[in-house]
Amino acid sequence: MTEGVDPARSAQMALIRSKNTKPEVRVRRALHAAGLRYRLHDKRLPGKPDLVFSSRRLAVFVNGCFFHQHPGCARARLPKSRREFWEPKLSGNVERDRRKCAELEAAGWTVLVIWECETEKPERVEQLRREIAMRQTPPTSKALRA
Repeated sequence: MTEGVDPARSAQMALIRSKNTKPEVRVRRALHAAGLRYRLHDKRLPGKPDLVFSSRRLAVFVNGCFFHQHPGCARARLPKSRREFWEPKLSGNVERDRRKCAELEAAGWTVLVIWECETEKPERVEQLRREIAMRQTPPTSKALRA
C-alpha cells in the first residue's frame, strides 16, 4: 500500500463502484420499463458507456457528480483534505470524459450524459427517455440501395 494512505480510507474507497451504481440502475429501470433496450458497458467503445443503443448509435453516461465534477453541483465540491491528490485526480477524470466523448462523436455516435443528482428527478429521467426515443435508427446500407 502507498505510504501515508490510511488503510480504513483505502477500504472505504474500494467500495465505490464504477458499474451498477444506484443512479445507473435507476436510469436503466426507467428506460427498460419504457420499452427501450440497450447494452451495458460496451468495452469496444471509448469510455465504456454505461448504456449503449447500438442501432441508434447513441451512448449514455450516468456520471457521478463528485468523481466527474458536475459543474454547479454541491456534490462536486473538492474535499478539504489531501487536495494535492484530489485536484489532479478529478480534473483528470473531467479531461478523460471530454476526450472519450469527442472520440465517440468523431466515430458518428451521439453522446448523452445524465448526472447522479438528475437521476433523482423523475422529470429529468423522462426527458432522457424522450431524447433516446426520438433518435431514429440510422438507415442501413440495404435501405439505401433499395
